[in-house]
Amino acid sequence: MAKFAKFCKDNGFIFQSSEIYGGLNGFWDYGPLGVELKRNIKDAWWLDMVRNPPPGPDGQEIRMVGLDCSIIMNPKVWKASGHVEGFSDPMVDCLKCKKRFRADKVHFAAAKIDDATRALSVEADNQTDAEPVLREKIAKLQKKKHPLGALATATDLQFFSASNLPHGYPRPCPSEDCDGTLTEPRAFNLMFESHAGPIASEENKVYLRPETAQGIFANYRNVLNSTRLKLPFGIAQIGKAFRNEINPRNFTFRSREFEQMEIEFFCHPGESMKWYEYWRDLRKRWYSTLGIKSDNLKPREQGTDELAHYSIGTTDIEYLFPFSDEPQELEGVAHRGAFDLNAHAKHSGKVDDLAYFDEELWNNDSQKLATRSFKEWLKGNPTADEIGRYKFVPHVIEPSAGADRFTLAVLCEAYHEDKVPDKDGKLEERIVMRFHPRLAPVKCAIFPLVNKDGMPEKALKLYRELKPLFNVFYDDKGAVGRRYRRQDEIGTPFCVTIDGETMQNDSVTIRERDTIGPDGKPAQRRINLSEVKDVIFKALSPA
Repeated sequence: MAKFAKFCKDNGFIFQSSEIYGGLNGFWDYGPLGVELKRNIKDAWWLDMVRNPPPGPDGQEIRMVGLDCSIIMNPKVWKASGHVEGFSDPMVDCLKCKKRFRADKVHFAAAKIDDATRALSVEADNQTDAEPVLREKIAKLQKKKHPLGALATATDLQFFSASNLPHGYPRPCPSEDCDGTLTEPRAFNLMFESHAGPIASEENKVYLRPETAQGIFANYRNVLNSTRLKLPFGIAQIGKAFRNEINPRNFTFRSREFEQMEIEFFCHPGESMKWYEYWRDLRKRWYSTLGIKSDNLKPREQGTDELAHYSIGTTDIEYLFPFSDEPQELEGVAHRGAFDLNAHAKHSGKVDDLAYFDEELWNNDSQKLATRSFKEWLKGNPTADEIGRYKFVPHVIEPSAGADRFTLAVLCEAYHEDKVPDKDGKLEERIVMRFHPRLAPVKCAIFPLVNKDGMPEKALKLYRELKPLFNVFYDDKGAVGRRYRRQDEIGTPFCVTIDGETMQNDSVTIRERDTIGPDGKPAQRRINLSEVKDVIFKALSPA
């Protein structure tokens, strides 16, 4: 990943934030190519999920609208959602090396030896992964005749995480070459705090939002009142979120500032499982349409022991990144039930505002009920089930994707090292970024073969015609083969060369990066100058 991160920096995809001052862990800047790539990802998501989602499970049109909520909200929002009280991880610190670890990620093997408790530790995602690593570590120490090697023969060897290690047991640091001791677990809040107002007082405390979902829930009634939406419908948002990650790592994968692409889809409780399955399956397919190989995508249904307390069901759509032996989460598709709307109804006191009244169904049924007024009908003390037919709190399905994580996955998936013959037939190494055309930062490069005979003027005319439509690049420096190489390295799918034949009949050479000819090189063909725009448009059309 260090080599890959250097490539991303050298080519203007991703930079360390404030690098000239030593950077800041967990924060990243997108360079000239990276900002185009990430924007294309967000644009593709917005088009495919918000403006033009495929039909629903019964063939009906999906109704979607968007929001752009503020990053800082009334802190009562985060109390209602549970983030103020519950959004924290127990942490442990090494008193010697000063490293900080999540308590549930540090695992110990411990036993009593010669009337004294001995222990060693490793860092791992869970106890299942940790146990073989601990046993291997013990075996190595046994061979070295280290005192802790005696754990190998201990009859009472037990395994714990730092969260449940019994009081009084030794707490060795899991870092290599550190013989320090860990502290007891302490709560660490993951929300960034700030203050809104001239005085940094407790009553002026606010938080940078740790997720974008709550802004949607808080605006649910505003959206209903300002639109003609009827259930089922979705509200989408792309925006920044902030989490004070204890140990940012793996390049941009785990960052403290990140961007989410999120939908809250509101539906009738009786239809919620149908919609959960719809969004789960749709979101699985979407990644493959944008060039992610299916064998690197690993959708995984969470077990009951993993589910968040509010979740009826959750599918993690995971990707096998090169920095990990296990797939890592790109997106979660969660059935949140009515938890969020109920929580905000309770804490805000706006119970009626956050319920949904099916006016159309009521109007259809009201004649049978011999009344035109729902309030009058309620005076007859109908049952809860009868009321729930018309007025209820919707269930919510939430597809929540990380724009930064998907950008990293796209970069990893596109990165290829291969060898191609040079002009003398000798194989030479090159890097090719095989971006899907919809995501490629630059869609097409325009080259005049030589800087004379009217070719630059013809090439610039084509460049200016395409520039309002796509991000295109003009290059007239160096041999054409070298110019091709530069475009391959940044993932440009098409290169168009204006040559002598163009000046005679308006045909151009178009080179397609991912179509390989019989000579092992990207295929080239001649098309009319007027066809260039259509060829690119076709490649950029959603599947």
